Amino acid sequence: MEKTEIINKAKEVLSPLETENIIKFLKGLNFNSIIGNPIILGLFLLLLFYAVIKRSKFILLFLFTCISVAALIHYTMPESGVMSLSTLLPFAGGGVAICAILIYFGFIK
Repeated sequence: MEKTEIINKAKEVLSPLETENIIKFLKGLNFNSIIGNPIILGLFLLLLFYAVIKRSKFILLFLFTCISVAALIHYTMPESGVMSLSTLLPFAGGGVAICAILIYFGFIK
């Protein structure tokens, strides 16, 4: 193969990883599809495996934060997107609980 053929082949293989395509992919995601997306779940599993092997507390805290914020938004945000006092209080309480857990495990323990 000549250099130009190799370069053209590499361009075809790497074209899905262009910034424009990645931004389109991310804009098309909503919260429910992020939770069920196998690519993102695979990345989280790889990070979890790495964190357990290396015993990295901060990576585990990052994964906990991502998963707990996703669950918090999924269960406390109303379908209409309009926040009222009855939906704001559980959201704020959950946020405070997540922050308290992060501070405890990140700085105290």
